[in-house]
Amino acid sequence: MEALATRKELRLDIQQSWWSMNGLGSTLREWTIEEKFEKIAEAGFTGIQAGLPADADKEKWRKLLDEYSFSFGTGGFPSCGEGFEAYAKEAVEFGASYINSQVMDSFVVGEAAVSLLRQLNDIAKEVGIPHYVETHRGRITQDLLRTSSYVDSLPELRLTIDFSHYIVAGEMDGFATDMELKAEEHLDKLLRRASSIHGRISNGQQIQIISNDHSEDPNTLRFLRWWATGMRYWMGSALNGESFPFVCEIGPAPYEIPLNLVTPSDDPNYRWQQSLRMKKLAEQAWSLSWCK
Repeated sequence: MEALATRKELRLDIQQSWWSMNGLGSTLREWTIEEKFEKIAEAGFTGIQAGLPADADKEKWRKLLDEYSFSFGTGGFPSCGEGFEAYAKEAVEFGASYINSQVMDSFVVGEAAVSLLRQLNDIAKEVGIPHYVETHRGRITQDLLRTSSYVDSLPELRLTIDFSHYIVAGEMDGFATDMELKAEEHLDKLLRRASSIHGRISNGQQIQIISNDHSEDPNTLRFLRWWATGMRYWMGSALNGESFPFVCEIGPAPYEIPLNLVTPSDDPNYRWQQSLRMKKLAEQAWSLSWCK
């Protein structure tokens, strides 16, 4: 696989989630847009994932993205084809490299869900932008089995993998190991459709836990394994020059839990350090994906 990846000149595109930058700054004030871009660039990120900027901010955003040579992925919450088509056209006009969709909502099931997903993919193809559906609870991809069935029905469906939602929804905390083994078959099926990853680690009880530098942490290790596997599958079908977006998505409160009784859960320095830690894990997963 290393020879394949090298020959194709594939690239890992580590993007910082703009949502993760909410409220970050010094003890006196939040960083400006310009300062946030500078911090992201200094840390070695290669892009940003965010919603499309407001019309009044588009020129500033485009200038900053070009200044730092950042890639830009966008996303939204489509529930119908009409609204999605307008968003997709705007995304292409702005220069987004892909759309990540959290498709609404969890009460759309069965053939209605398959039909909507097919419609969104058809629109994205016609408009001319890659479209990835995120594995997210509270959305059309509410649970693992449901999304596994969508993959069976839609050969063209490509996914943004965020297994933290399925790990916490399925309470995969190590207690019911037989159940977790059954889940692996479906998780692997989804990984074969991975076109991007959102980096977050769950322990089966919390959606987002602290990731430290302890290399033997079982929660970190299993997510690394999944990420590397998804990247490896993607490499097998990727075209020369393509990049794989890995979005470091450390959510602010209430996604966060307190470090202790003194440090607030929404400590900006802590959250920024967690984003940098996630970047290192993305690089580690990419290296592991070349090993088989």
